[in-house]
Amino acid sequence: MRTNNGSARTALSLNMQFDQRVVIDTHTRPWQPSPMPGVWRKPLAREEAERGHATSIVRYDPGASFARHQHPQGEEILVLEGIFSDEHGDFGAGTYFRNPPGSAHAPFSKQGCKLLVKLHQFRDDDLQQVRIDTRNTAWHAGIDSLQVLPLHEFDGEQVALVKWPARERFQGHRHVNGEEIFVLSGELLDEHGRYPAGTWLRSPHLSEHQPYVETDTLIWVKTGHLPG
Repeated sequence: MRTNNGSARTALSLNMQFDQRVVIDTHTRPWQPSPMPGVWRKPLAREEAERGHATSIVRYDPGASFARHQHPQGEEILVLEGIFSDEHGDFGAGTYFRNPPGSAHAPFSKQGCKLLVKLHQFRDDDLQQVRIDTRNTAWHAGIDSLQVLPLHEFDGEQVALVKWPARERFQGHRHVNGEEIFVLSGELLDEHGRYPAGTWLRSPHLSEHQPYVETDTLIWVKTGHLPG
C-alpha cells in the first residue's frame, strides 16, 4: 500500500502527528501478530511497520520469546501483568525499564505477560540503564494529596507513577513539550471526557486540561518529551 506520493512509510504510520491529541481505550483494540509466534501487539503510535518510533501494548503468550535484538534509540517498558524475562532476570508486574540506545536482549515469558512498550524515542545522550520495581520503591508526596514515584528524568523529560486519591482535583496546567498518560487503575477525568483503566492519552505541546478523579486512580505519566 502506498500513498499518493508513493511513500509506503507514510501509509504505515499511525498517530505520528504530535500536534494532535490522541485518546485510545486499549481494551477496544484488537491484538495484532508480531513477527514472533505468541507475541501480540496493539499499536498506539507507529512510524513504520517494524522499525522507528513505536508505542504499543504487547502481550507474550506463556512460553513465547522474541529473538535477540538491539535498541538503536532505546526501549522503555512498564510490565503491566505477569512476568517478563530476559537474560538479566525475571521481572514482575510493576517493573519499569529503560534500556538505552545500543543495548540488546533476548526477552521471553514463561507464564505470559502484558507490557506497555515504547521504542526508538530516547535522546542520543540519554544513556542511563534503569530498572525499578515500583511495588517495592518509596513514594513521595506530590502536589496536594497526590503521591509520586519518580522513574526517570533527563533534559526536561520526566516519567513517573502518580497516585490520585478519590475526589482529588489538579489545577489546570499547560503541557510544555507535551504529556503522555496510561491509566493503570481507577479512572481519570477532565473537561474532555472519562478515561478508564487501559486508556492511553497523548496531549501536544502547550495543550491544557484540568484532570480530576472520583475514585482512587493510578497513572503512568511522561512529560516534556514531545516536539514543541
